[in-house]
Amino acid sequence: MALVAGSYERFIWGFSLKTITATAPSSEENLALAPLFSYPAHAGPIRCVAAAPRAGLAASGGADDSVRLYDLPTAADLGPLLDPSAAVSALAFHSIGPVPRNLLAASDDGLLHLYDADGFALLSSLRVFPRGREAADAVAVHPSGRVALAVGRAGGLAMLNLLRGRRSFACRLERPASAVAYAEDAAGGDRFVMASEEKVTVHDSEDARIIHEMRCDKRVLAFAPAKNGVLYTGGEDRGITAWDMSSGKVSSRIAGAHSTRVKGIVVFDNWNDGSELSTLVASASSDGMIRIWDARMIGNEKPTPLAEANTKARLTCLAGTSLKLLFVILLKLINSSL
Repeated sequence: MALVAGSYERFIWGFSLKTITATAPSSEENLALAPLFSYPAHAGPIRCVAAAPRAGLAASGGADDSVRLYDLPTAADLGPLLDPSAAVSALAFHSIGPVPRNLLAASDDGLLHLYDADGFALLSSLRVFPRGREAADAVAVHPSGRVALAVGRAGGLAMLNLLRGRRSFACRLERPASAVAYAEDAAGGDRFVMASEEKVTVHDSEDARIIHEMRCDKRVLAFAPAKNGVLYTGGEDRGITAWDMSSGKVSSRIAGAHSTRVKGIVVFDNWNDGSELSTLVASASSDGMIRIWDARMIGNEKPTPLAEANTKARLTCLAGTSLKLLFVILLKLINSSL
């Protein structure tokens, strides 16, 4: 499992989540965030990062009008994509199983660039919103890969037909949304969620009707859905809140998870801790801290992070991949020998 974080200082960080066995007599297993790489990848602040959920591939978008690609198993910079002509505001991968199929990159000039993940050839560029150059602040791809949602900083919401490369629907929201994601509730219902200031709404993916409206204490800056129908949110309240998407109620919370604003959350489902499966939650804050939490401990009064790393930078975004890097390396070696 690996994490990628970007910062205002232009640096990109890569970390691998590793298990460390303590020396005898206890022989306990602990988690640690081992550095993979750290360097100034962009000529301006890094505004967004994305990772293919089950592959060793990541991307970052910067204020320097470029997208950079990374191979996490080899800690290699694969180079830039220079098609955007404005700052890159949002990134999203679409994968089928462990294989990345597409990369979506939104830019401040209002365009969305769709790439084939095999070679990263540009397939199409389309204008996201009818209102000229409104930029998309967040993009989410439906698991089917057929459509994507985008939310704009001027209050736009658009559905994009990725098969035909065109916009199929657009409307204006009551308040601009800063984040959007597809998710499933505990019953397997197809949903999407949006964050707007301190409010998070859960919608039916079929007709976009609001199923639940959840109020947070302060502005939400990041969220991530889990497979068990739980949505983890964080932001200016400096904590991490777990919401049950079926009821719209808080199930647990870590108050004071960080000393500053939470800027990114990543969920690792089905982590094997040696005895049973659990869910790990990674969070990053604007003071440079990245922490790993066991979801089973979030209900405790003062949970202790399983691992943490201090980048000593102003982090802006966080992404992660759940596939073990050793498996990716072996898979590449097998493919290269065929």
